[in-house]
Amino acid sequence: MFPTSTEKTTPPTSEASNWSAPSKFGQLAIEGGKPLREKMLPFGAPCFGDAEIQEVADTIRSGWISTGPKTKKFEEEFATYVQCKYAVALNSCTAGLHLSLIVSGIVPGDEVIVPPLTFGATANVVEHIGARPVFADIDPLTLCIDPKQIERAITPRTKAIIPVHYGGMPCAMNEIRAIADEHNLVVIEDAAHAIGAKYQGKMIGTLSALTNFSFYANKNLSTAEGGMVTTDDAELEAKLRVYHLHGLSRDAWKRYHTKEFSMSEVVVPGYKYNMTDIQASLGIHQLRKQEQFIARREEIAAFYDEAFSECAGLVRTVPRPHDGTSRHVLHLYVLLLDLARLSVNRNRVISALLAENIGVSMHFWPLHMHPYYREKYGYKPDDYPVARRVGESVLSLPLVPQMTKHDAQDVVDAVVKVVGTYRR
Repeated sequence: MFPTSTEKTTPPTSEASNWSAPSKFGQLAIEGGKPLREKMLPFGAPCFGDAEIQEVADTIRSGWISTGPKTKKFEEEFATYVQCKYAVALNSCTAGLHLSLIVSGIVPGDEVIVPPLTFGATANVVEHIGARPVFADIDPLTLCIDPKQIERAITPRTKAIIPVHYGGMPCAMNEIRAIADEHNLVVIEDAAHAIGAKYQGKMIGTLSALTNFSFYANKNLSTAEGGMVTTDDAELEAKLRVYHLHGLSRDAWKRYHTKEFSMSEVVVPGYKYNMTDIQASLGIHQLRKQEQFIARREEIAAFYDEAFSECAGLVRTVPRPHDGTSRHVLHLYVLLLDLARLSVNRNRVISALLAENIGVSMHFWPLHMHPYYREKYGYKPDDYPVARRVGESVLSLPLVPQMTKHDAQDVVDAVVKVVGTYRR
């Protein structure tokens, strides 16, 4: 189980700043040395406490475990937190993206612009509709979709843009919305990483017609599996509610919580995308802890920032907004390796860090380089050169609220040990 810390969360200043002399850590574990940690530090783990456990238990005892009063309560509190009018809880962010395309009128033959540096679901849902995902390259600093590249990707068939708030960094939404308005395009935000993020004083979840959040196990807010769509449009909200549960005119909670008989009808061929009250029971208390979680992530990230500022060009971090009106919520803390100064590739660095019992990950291998998209559309790696370079050099470090001082120090020490050893 991931250790929990209640101590002051800012870790001490790193002593592991001498990147040119990693020998004090000994031989790399991947090459036969002793691992830096005895036990694996997981990349991501949910931060659940007694409140979540008690709420789940209460739900089980109530006898109503599927979509019901706890889901409704979670939706209402989520809408209040995000400052939107409506929130519809679903079983995944992927489901939300799929339904968002449907209720926006995207049909086979349409084109939807997405970034190549994202999880497969962002583009996969476009394929499910029968439309075509068209990639637009990313900004090399923020790693979010580049508005200039969006403009270049627009054709007469383009109907929507799906910007992805990569790692919790808000996209350049003013520029994106201006492009969308000029070309009469729908903006459907993929905010899987961005619960609690802000853009120029406004919460992510209020800027576009539809915004989609993820509550997967490793997300800042976890319900094990789950998602939410937010909107200020009453008509879109009504459509989402019909489509998310088999296309029925009345959902189960509305049918069974009253003594009056009411027959529901299938009005569209919908889907089984609803969230359960067990999941919502977790979400209610995870939501209430978000500001605390974000503050904790910011403290750990500040420590990382300071430590990696001394990396002598071997790695760089992603800049974050500091204007007081926008907020990166640090779902991911990523490093970009300077591969020209290393004797190995990124995959070897990840393998070496894993051998040191540091649970790093990689977000993401660009979609235009995955077999399905590469073979179907004939993409070449340099069709989107920024995404290609980032995809070959990026790695994500552990960053969760329950990390201790020693955990954060171990991460830095392991990066120093591995990257320093492989320095040319």
